[in-house]
Amino acid sequence: MSSPRPSPGSDARPAGADHVERLGVPWWAWPPGLLVAVLLAAEIHMGYPGVRAWLPYVLLVPLAVAALLWLGRVRVEVRGTGGERELRVGQAHLPVSFMGRVDAVVGEAKREALGPQLDPEAFVVHRPWVGPVVRIEVLDPDDPTPYWVVSTRHPERLIAALR
Repeated sequence: MSSPRPSPGSDARPAGADHVERLGVPWWAWPPGLLVAVLLAAEIHMGYPGVRAWLPYVLLVPLAVAALLWLGRVRVEVRGTGGERELRVGQAHLPVSFMGRVDAVVGEAKREALGPQLDPEAFVVHRPWVGPVVRIEVLDPDDPTPYWVVSTRHPERLIAALR
């Protein structure tokens, strides 16, 4: 049986979770996404009768909704107790015992961290509509990943949950 999922805007947490957030697409991205789908459907329609009139709308608008939901599917959560706590980002997980330094990165430092300073072997989950990121050093000698860079709307809460 799966644990209940909190709604995107709520602070409800599944049992045993210290920090949970979904990196959903913000409300202001939905109108342009749906508008693009409708305009593309209208371009295909172009006033022709029959199937060509309604099929593009029936296919492209739900496809745009599915794409926006898919883009916002990633969850960032810290769960567990004691030495078994771990950070989960999507399907990936990292035990807290293998974490070194954890820093919030914002503004110009974020641009540098995701650009010229980014190690090609780093694990990155970046969503451009989410402002700050958290950089987590990986201390596992068997893991070739030097660090994780993860988008989060609440870096202070995530860092506090990892400590």
